[in-house]
Amino acid sequence: MEQSARAATVVVIGAGQAGLSAAYHLQRRGFASAIDGGAAPDARTYVVLDANRAPGGAWQHRWESLRIATVNGIFGLPGLPRPDMDPREPSRDAVPRYFAEFERVNRFPILRPVRVTSVDYADDEETGDLVVDTDDGTWRTRAVVNATGTWDNPLLPSFPGADTFRGRQLHARDYVALEEFAGQRVAVVGGGISAVQLLEEISRVADVRWYTRREPVFIEGEFEPETTGRATIERVTADVEAGRAPGSIVGYTGLAWTSYARAARDRGVLVRRPMFIHIEPDGVREPDGRLTPLDAILWATGFRADLRHLDPLYLRNDEGGIAMRGTQVRGEPRVHLIGYGPSQSTVGANRAGREAVAALTRYLDDAADAEDAA
Repeated sequence: MEQSARAATVVVIGAGQAGLSAAYHLQRRGFASAIDGGAAPDARTYVVLDANRAPGGAWQHRWESLRIATVNGIFGLPGLPRPDMDPREPSRDAVPRYFAEFERVNRFPILRPVRVTSVDYADDEETGDLVVDTDDGTWRTRAVVNATGTWDNPLLPSFPGADTFRGRQLHARDYVALEEFAGQRVAVVGGGISAVQLLEEISRVADVRWYTRREPVFIEGEFEPETTGRATIERVTADVEAGRAPGSIVGYTGLAWTSYARAARDRGVLVRRPMFIHIEPDGVREPDGRLTPLDAILWATGFRADLRHLDPLYLRNDEGGIAMRGTQVRGEPRVHLIGYGPSQSTVGANRAGREAVAALTRYLDDAADAEDAA
């Protein structure tokens, strides 16, 4: 560890909705800034490390045509109601502007762009500090609240023949606008919300085919994350508490007949094909042996939690999951994961930030009491 390591009682990694919620609740519980030098010597402090250059979390990277009217839910941050937003405005503009105002009002100690490369034990693996290494130096801390989300860990399946394809391949995170596919033959691969949104949009200017491994399940009604139901949350919670890696929320709830799903259906493009068996230089080989010529393959295959920087802590089990109890990693009270598992939705991220801070405050109080008793 560097001799010049800075110190904070709590380090929050990520400044999306979950990270900002954690910062808000840390501040409300009396944690002071770890970066302005004004904290008392015995004060509890915190810092937020954000890999992005500007406020907004992953919202600032969404594709240009994703409008406020078509996103699945934006919930108010704690203490600052969400302003009215023009349904026609791109979400990549409206939501980051709201996040920036939340940061301005609360004056959180956020450092950006700072990318965390690893979190490790400083000394005692049972009760000691943690070391947070970044591309801008090192922090020593009592606890970490991880709020890195999924945007930087896109899932790209390894598929036979993919390296031979002469056309373009991209993940949904790299999509910008439909004009780049005008007049082309495009395969959209994936069974989630983004796949349906992009299928509907690109099919306005291109010949699009939709491929999924399993038949998508559509449910009636609009997709509203805050009311997905107790049963869904219980299923996700059961998975993470058992140490199973959680899937996407849509994997638990099914797809709703949103406006874009109905538009695709009504235009006759919401036609699912079974997954092709091989990618070839000029297209894909269908299960019946036919070759479908393609110019591009868009992998709308989702994301996984971006937790690679936590690997030195050996939190994962043999199945690749992390056993949780609430927001806390089971058996590790110094590490909380928010915006993960049942708190993947924006309203869940708000609650998770509050719960993580409450749990960490209890942990720090207990540790202080134990030191006083000794």
